[in-house]
Amino acid sequence: MTDFLIRPASDDDGDAIAALIAAAFSEYEGCVFDRAAEFPELDAIASHFSARGGAVWVAQGAGGVIGSMALAPTRDADAPPGGHEIFKVYVARAARRRGVARALFATALAAARAAGAPELRLWTDTRFADAHRFYERCGFTRAGAARECHDLSLTWEYAYRLPLPGAARHREG
Repeated sequence: MTDFLIRPASDDDGDAIAALIAAAFSEYEGCVFDRAAEFPELDAIASHFSARGGAVWVAQGAGGVIGSMALAPTRDADAPPGGHEIFKVYVARAARRRGVARALFATALAAARAAGAPELRLWTDTRFADAHRFYERCGFTRAGAARECHDLSLTWEYAYRLPLPGAARHREG
């Protein structure tokens, strides 16, 4: 039994998701959280992902939002038609290793499959080693060289991919 609920996020959840991101960034030297400069979508997070054809979910615990994950069609030029990307994967430190990220991922995966996505993609900071292990346990594999983000944190990111066999056939009907 879990002590949290996965629910669609609303625009009002932007502050709670911002707090998750800021806390996660504080765990790594050199990670800078500047909401206004680099995360303006948090001001209307659900509307932002809805406008991109996606969705965002939060894990709600007794004390508030303890996790987040978003899904939208990818904008990567080399992505297969219908491919989707995962964003905003953050779990409060005290809530880690309790199945929160796994439950959020299951929700996003179900939505991607329902949309007929042939592949899931994501980009993750090269410093986030625990996240890399989680993604690999979920079946993702690292793809290609790291890219530089040219942001305040001087971030380099790894790409990860997860093929969704049969999804393209489902989408085409």
